[in-house]
Amino acid sequence: MGFGAALLIMISMLVNSNVLAVDKVIYGDDNRVDVVNSNNQEFVRLSNSTAARVDNMAIVKAGDQAFLKGSSLADKGYCADDKFSLQISSADCSGFLVSEDLLVTAGHCMSSQLDCSDYSWVFDYKADQGGKVDSVKVDNIYGCAEVIEQKLDPITKEDYALIRLNRKVSDRAPLEFRKTGEIENFESLVIIGHPLGLPTKIADNSNVRTNDNEFYFVANLDSFGGNSGSAVFNANTGMVEGVLVRGENDFNYDLENGCYRINTCRDDGCRGEDVTRITRIKALQSLSI
Repeated sequence: MGFGAALLIMISMLVNSNVLAVDKVIYGDDNRVDVVNSNNQEFVRLSNSTAARVDNMAIVKAGDQAFLKGSSLADKGYCADDKFSLQISSADCSGFLVSEDLLVTAGHCMSSQLDCSDYSWVFDYKADQGGKVDSVKVDNIYGCAEVIEQKLDPITKEDYALIRLNRKVSDRAPLEFRKTGEIENFESLVIIGHPLGLPTKIADNSNVRTNDNEFYFVANLDSFGGNSGSAVFNANTGMVEGVLVRGENDFNYDLENGCYRINTCRDDGCRGEDVTRITRIKALQSLSI
């Protein structure tokens, strides 16, 4: 094996071991937009009930406002000319409100008690027209009081968690979610969450690709690490169909420019993104919410 081949293998290993570069990717055009730039008011409304998981150490409170610490993606080694690379990255998982004090996320985002106690859930972590996040209201920051149900099954690939927040959320509506049955083949989808820890992004123009597994379906969603736990909606009904949990590698290393470059696939290419069916969360079916 020559030096060049060895170098490529080493770079590939580094990319695959990077926390933010292990799953999800862009399919076809990059459909991600900031909430402020969305032309779909229904999607904007749904975004109000989605939240970011942020390390408590990254939250600086000052009166009734809080500032989120974090570096831009470009400062973390991602290519500065890729979309959103100059925005702050403060989160590491996503979640969404399903009752006045219940939130759903991915199981691998809530794999220990520390994930409950060391992180907060922040609503309205959104960018302005200039792509900046000045602050969020302290009232929009919630703690995790308890984990009601969590699953991360290596056999079935089920990956979800249902948590109770430390207080009720009164200024936004819980999301409607599927309780029985399953989504139709090829149905249109939209995902709302925090790709790469960025401020809230809406990404539509996706669809169900494979729908024959009882635990999850596969879609061509534009998503990344940080989107784990994001709500995946039926774009036509606004109903939550599932939880984004894993997918294709996020990035390839750009040798010429010395940075990580967004991985792109055809709409019908690569492996697709896996979405745990929300009907698999048993506590949602049995709790009176």
